[in-house]
Amino acid sequence: MRINERIRVPEVRVIYGDANLVMKTPRALAKAKELGLDLVEVASTARPPVCRIVDYGKWRYEQSKQKKDKKPKVKEKEIKFRVRIDPHDYMIKMTRAEDFLAHGFKLRMQLQFRGRENAYKELGFDLMKKVRDDLLGMAHIDLEPKLNNRSILMMLSPLPPSKQKPRFRKEDEEVDWEAHEEAERREADAHAAEVPDDDHHHDDEDHPEGHGEEE
Repeated sequence: MRINERIRVPEVRVIYGDANLVMKTPRALAKAKELGLDLVEVASTARPPVCRIVDYGKWRYEQSKQKKDKKPKVKEKEIKFRVRIDPHDYMIKMTRAEDFLAHGFKLRMQLQFRGRENAYKELGFDLMKKVRDDLLGMAHIDLEPKLNNRSILMMLSPLPPSKQKPRFRKEDEEVDWEAHEEAERREADAHAAEVPDDDHHHDDEDHPEGHGEEE
């Protein structure tokens, strides 16, 4: 992008306020200086090239801000697992994961431990590694399974559509987004309702072995 004296063509179309007219470049430059502004070339391939009279620093900032605002925001979905998950629930969650990846969502995969489940971290890592391996045909691994307080976290981003190879979803199957949203709501409600097991007395602690009810 050329500005001021770097604009060396004989004439330019100048846009300033409501004005839109062709003038000799030296005259356009003089007008810009008279106003304490800059002559900025904004369309070099036009005939004649198009220039604006603006505050160059402020104009660049505004252009950069507009570009940033137009940049699509990254979409992210979260899928939660527990150490004890039955095969049917696993299939449902993996189908959801592939649906999200196929539609450009990044995934935050989280396995949560409750109470004594903390003793089964190895099983948790095994499950998350299985999830990772099952989704390699659909996703790039941004963050390998990693312990994060009382959970294991993994981050995935979708492969380009042409490289995606689903294992759980049918490629031509229409996605039931309402069902996915309902599943997300149920998971959120269940998570909110949970009270850590550490806050409760366990039955086997309240009633040690060998001590039954009095007859």
